[in-house]
Amino acid sequence: MTIQELDPQRQERAKAYGRISRRLMLVSWMWSAVYAIFWLVIGWSADLKTLMMAVTGNEWLLLATFAAVFAGISAIIEMPLNYYSGFVLPHRFEMSNQTLKDWILDQGKGFLVGAPIGLFVLELIYLFLRTFPETWWLWAAGFMLVFSVILGSLAPVLIMPIFNKFIPLESEYADLAERLVRLAERANTRVKGVYKFDMSRRTKAANAALTGIGASRRIILGDTLLEEFEPDEIEAVLAHELGHHVNKDIPTGILINGVTTLVGLYLASLALQAGIRLFGFESTADVAALPLLILVLGAYGLVTMPLGNAWSRWRERKADRYALEATGSGLAYASAMTRLANQNLADADPEPWVEFMLHSHPALGKRIEMAKEYERSDPQ
Repeated sequence: MTIQELDPQRQERAKAYGRISRRLMLVSWMWSAVYAIFWLVIGWSADLKTLMMAVTGNEWLLLATFAAVFAGISAIIEMPLNYYSGFVLPHRFEMSNQTLKDWILDQGKGFLVGAPIGLFVLELIYLFLRTFPETWWLWAAGFMLVFSVILGSLAPVLIMPIFNKFIPLESEYADLAERLVRLAERANTRVKGVYKFDMSRRTKAANAALTGIGASRRIILGDTLLEEFEPDEIEAVLAHELGHHVNKDIPTGILINGVTTLVGLYLASLALQAGIRLFGFESTADVAALPLLILVLGAYGLVTMPLGNAWSRWRERKADRYALEATGSGLAYASAMTRLANQNLADADPEPWVEFMLHSHPALGKRIEMAKEYERSDPQ
């Protein structure tokens, strides 16, 4: 196996790519907050509710049409930013293979999939708001917990194939597929098979994952990973993913997210009650309060993000440790992480505040050094 080294030129570009991406993300966050505040302060939210009620005369349609107009205007205004960050910037840094036509098609698919799901969730939340005005946040959090499990189970079967083509590994990779299945069996994790997906249709980056819950769980490998990585490196990457299952990170993460959602919705309930006094809403279930609900939940997500990322980095380190012990090769894992840094244009040594605030994984440089240290200390 050829041991990889970090490419200094790629790392310089990775840092530049990261800086620009963070600035665009900050602009997007600020825009979302200003947009919601503007609707509340100017009074457009109440005006739109009155207009849509006159047009629809129905609570269910009122919410759907209000949300469509509110989100639609925001999407149109933010379209240039999304185009630059999602299409122009990746091409500028030579990370994208996507044509403009395919990018637009992906945006359309995302809307057709995300809009109905988002509207369904929103309608249920407002149903709880109307039916249980004092405890709606408790019912909504319970629903979100169950819904996340269902969505996690169905996504590999119903949603992900809309965006990518998944096919079982061909005979060319039969040995690798058997090797990965055996690795999963040693981790007491049953999988439905090993699949390749057409990641190269969009990006030059590489990735692998263990997707699904229960009967829908399967191993998926990007074609870019298969073409650029050696079998030992692919095994090391998958071993990390299996580490999450061995360490019960999936159910634990679902429960933690459930608790986090519960707290966020409770705070949102307090904000909606305050909104009755501040903005003259009729009740907490007033559709005109939707921008306030979005604003509070968005702010809550930003405030709690560093804590969530800290927990995630801890679990990622444990999964790294499992991968090293399961494969017994620190060199393979270090080489895989190095290749990922080079190929994915990932900053291996970000500034401490960037890692603390924004990264759900430890810096790749730390993970590479951890793998090398394991190799040096391995008695074998």
